[in-house]
Amino acid sequence: MNAAETLPAEFNVATWFVDRHVEDGRAARPAFHYEDRVLTYGDVQDLTNRTGNALLDLGVRMEDRVLVLCLDAPEFLGAFWGAIKIGAVPVPCNTLMRTADYVYFLRDSRAKVAVVSAALLGEAGPALGQSPFLQHVRVAGGPAGPYHAYEERVARASSRLDPAPTSRDDAAFWLYSSGSTGFPKGAVHLHHDMVVCQETYAKQVLGLRSDDRCYSAAKLFFAYGLGNAGYFPMGAGAESVLFPHRPTPESVFDLIARRRPTIFFGVPTLYAGMLAVKEAERRFDCSSLRLCVSAGEALPDEIYKRWRERFGVEVIDGIGTTEILHIFLSNRPGAARPGSSGQVVPGYEAIVVDDDGRPVPRGEIGNLRVKGDSIMAFYWNKHEKTKETLFGPWIQTGDKYRQDEDGYFWYAGRADDMLKVGGIWVSPVEVEATLVRHPAVLEAAVVGKEDEERLVKPQAFVVLHDAAAAGPALAEELKAFVKDKIAPYKYPRWIEFVPELPKTATGKIQRFKLRG
Repeated sequence: MNAAETLPAEFNVATWFVDRHVEDGRAARPAFHYEDRVLTYGDVQDLTNRTGNALLDLGVRMEDRVLVLCLDAPEFLGAFWGAIKIGAVPVPCNTLMRTADYVYFLRDSRAKVAVVSAALLGEAGPALGQSPFLQHVRVAGGPAGPYHAYEERVARASSRLDPAPTSRDDAAFWLYSSGSTGFPKGAVHLHHDMVVCQETYAKQVLGLRSDDRCYSAAKLFFAYGLGNAGYFPMGAGAESVLFPHRPTPESVFDLIARRRPTIFFGVPTLYAGMLAVKEAERRFDCSSLRLCVSAGEALPDEIYKRWRERFGVEVIDGIGTTEILHIFLSNRPGAARPGSSGQVVPGYEAIVVDDDGRPVPRGEIGNLRVKGDSIMAFYWNKHEKTKETLFGPWIQTGDKYRQDEDGYFWYAGRADDMLKVGGIWVSPVEVEATLVRHPAVLEAAVVGKEDEERLVKPQAFVVLHDAAAAGPALAEELKAFVKDKIAPYKYPRWIEFVPELPKTATGKIQRFKLRG
């Protein structure tokens, strides 16, 4: 999809996702379920307009940044869409970070206003006085402390608001890409980007309908969750379930049983944890689900098969990035190839290239490049990093992939996670997926470790279903198991049993923390 061919030059994306439903007579339709409340599309427009006017009253103008440090709650919706509608730029931030991180976000974004959920003041509070650019703080969902209450100011604001005359190519919002090293990078997204993702992946892959109800374990501040729980259901006139708490396997099952979503969005680590819940298929009614989605890291084929066997619904795996905003490679319902990332989403192009940018033959591992109209404009204040990432209309994702003869893409790890063993590339993902096929293994992470001759070999860190089973005998059994399932040179020379694996807030395994 090319936005220039489908959207007018003057375009404010809040009118497309928020105002359109009210104008088309859907004001009374449920949009969001939050705790014991239901927000209709009319309520969302009212909250958007009042928040936008409250921000204008604080002196926020077009292109000013508004830090959004909110749980999955109404204040996130109000701050995000209200800022966009007045032409300002909301900057959603990870709610699981530390004070020093929030200081960085505030200073890097130069946000003039911050909207913060009260529950997050413990870590965020000390950071709010450390930015020379921050002028106002609004606290929502609880005691405001020394700041002003978001709800009070929003209630006093007008419910009428005309959209700012933005362009489809104006900056609409930023999302910070964590990365494995260095400071987070602010990916600048434009007003047309969410429409592109909605019209391609949500409509053409998920087949999202107005009678769907979505639930995403990934939170709204992530690119993945922002689409899943935010603008995807809004784009279709569907419903979304917001859950502000930590998504544990038990709590997710309970929510699915109570709220009856039709589409569930998770990550492989969560699916593995849910499969470990004993008798879950008997204890929790998951019959409302017509589709499950996975992203964030490669979904092992064993998890796909076990989930489908137990719950009778497919898990459609795909890959997206903060920089591309949402999923651009995906399996299709009814045509999934377990263990793969699927095929290119309509509206995108993808190629696998060598280190010089030349396409590699089918079946060979190389660097993934993607072309599509939802790719970020640039990294804020990171000129060199932008040049390293963008190649004209293409972006190099940093992922290693191979493409088979049928057009399916197979993940081979991050560029800096790949191992060369005996001169041959070894994907840690393949070894990990093999290990979790063993009935004793819950999770596994594989990294490179030098042997006595300083040659790199695979090392595995393994989490067991039953920690008491750990020992040399099981370690040798696992080595033999891997040797028997995949090429013998790929087996882990060392196995270390650990109680848990280090992960990002999105559930991705942080392999760099396991390297010695």
